[in-house]
Amino acid sequence: MKIKRHTMIMEIIENHNIETQEELIDKLRATGFEVTQATISRDIRELKLAKVMSETGNYKYVLPKPGDTDSQKLYSKALSGSIKSVESAMNDIVIKTYPGLANAVAAGIDSLHEHDILGCVAGDDTIIIIAHSTEAAQAICKRIRKISVS
Repeated sequence: MKIKRHTMIMEIIENHNIETQEELIDKLRATGFEVTQATISRDIRELKLAKVMSETGNYKYVLPKPGDTDSQKLYSKALSGSIKSVESAMNDIVIKTYPGLANAVAAGIDSLHEHDILGCVAGDDTIIIIAHSTEAAQAICKRIRKISVS
């Protein structure tokens, strides 16, 4: 449950300007997670979320910067707990996730900054990735499988 909650928190932070823990709690509750302020406080610490000034002059929570090894470890952990299968066909990769987690997993994949990924599209429980080539798709597939079983 914690991995799913962390995955959802990362998705919420990526897609919304969350200024307070209360806003984050409300968004999580709207997605079916019943959480307390103490739990959210721990999650923020574990995910190493920071508050930065937004374009509007208010502060908002953000994920650690890409390339930060702690950030990549968090995404890897979220990926490993969310992916059901990874398959490739030519230069396409199809990833099946648990319901409601595809967007967060796709954000995690985007954070890996794979130069061979042309694009990544997520639905509710399915992600399609387009790679530069068949060879690149197979290599990416292999890396994602490695992450998802660790």
